[in-house]
Amino acid sequence: MRLQDLAPAAGSTKEKKRKGRGPGSGQGKTAGYGHKGQKARSGAKGGAFEGGQRPLAQRIPKRGFNNIFRTEYAIVNLGVLEENFEAGAVVDADAIVAAGILKNTQAGVKILGDGALTKALTVKASKFSAAAKAAIEAAGGTAVEIAGAEVA
Repeated sequence: MRLQDLAPAAGSTKEKKRKGRGPGSGQGKTAGYGHKGQKARSGAKGGAFEGGQRPLAQRIPKRGFNNIFRTEYAIVNLGVLEENFEAGAVVDADAIVAAGILKNTQAGVKILGDGALTKALTVKASKFSAAAKAAIEAAGGTAVEIAGAEVA
């Protein structure tokens, strides 16, 4: 097998249709556009144009507000930390990803207070809920809030 012997599989490629090239081509004269009418003209409106009627995308009500500048945190509950880490462990974004809890830390990790924590853990995260911070400290651990840039 040489480089010059490579070719696509038989039937996998087609010749481009050459429209408007005379009667012998089978696509001559009107080139598949039919006779006259708006769709036969150059510059014909397509897609969302509805003949002067208000287009569907404009008729449907828009609701709510989409804040494109919002910071999206990956959230982890205390119960998940309890199951996945041993007492005395340092829990940060890298450790959470390595444990398979999250695939992606987005703009950082936020720890929420759902579940019970009985182990003393050192938790480093971008944000903590008040309940999570209190539960970590009640279990003998420390909650360290770090800036978003330090999160992996």
